[in-house]
Amino acid sequence: MTKQQQTVVITGGNSGIGYATAEEFLGRGYRTLITGRNPAAIQEAVYQLGFPAEGFTADQRSLEDAQKLADYVRSRYGKIDVLVINAGVGKFGPFEATTEELFDEVMDINFKGAFFTVQHLLPLLNEGASIVFLSSSNANGGMPGASVHSASKAAINSLARTLSRELAPKKIRVNTIVPGPVDTPILQKAGLGQDTLAHMASRIPLGRVAVPAEIAKLAGFITSEDATFINGAEFSIDGGFSVHPLAG
Repeated sequence: MTKQQQTVVITGGNSGIGYATAEEFLGRGYRTLITGRNPAAIQEAVYQLGFPAEGFTADQRSLEDAQKLADYVRSRYGKIDVLVINAGVGKFGPFEATTEELFDEVMDINFKGAFFTVQHLLPLLNEGASIVFLSSSNANGGMPGASVHSASKAAINSLARTLSRELAPKKIRVNTIVPGPVDTPILQKAGLGQDTLAHMASRIPLGRVAVPAEIAKLAGFITSEDATFINGAEFSIDGGFSVHPLAG
């Protein structure tokens, strides 16, 4: 099978890390399908990415949308070679102020939706395929105000470890990327602007936050033929943030 015939599905691919990951796989010759909740944003992203990028509107927290996505992928591509679970939401605030509504929204998108998206698409993964989960340094960092977000990402890490063992007989590799601070639109949506990014950068040994393309290149590598013995790994890509004495 040539690279031109390989197919990747990227959830949450219309902006930020997802969009950069789509660019990376397009550069590697993959047929690339991105998903997202906003039809206009998906359409614009596909236009900017260019052929052979395609888009499909799907809300990751909706199991009905997960089934529709699987049906579309089956009819359009048959099988896929890489699945990148990137869609997520960042909602932050004090633990004592966390509502059930916020808890459900974050967990439904970041964990439950990710879980069932993989379940629905699993029958469509080729032997030798790869699944990549996008987690967060918050999964292990204990950042104040991130209790629900951290828990949702820790659950993703745990799921990925389990699937790396469970799917190994099918020759499907499962790995997790654990980014530190990245300059993406999700930070602006969460109310974290340039001042927050500057503060984060001051606590990173390399003195800056990441850009989405740096995360995307890692996704490209760990799903490539150069990484066929990498399975069940968690790749921290945070400029040393997690080992800095003041990290948190």
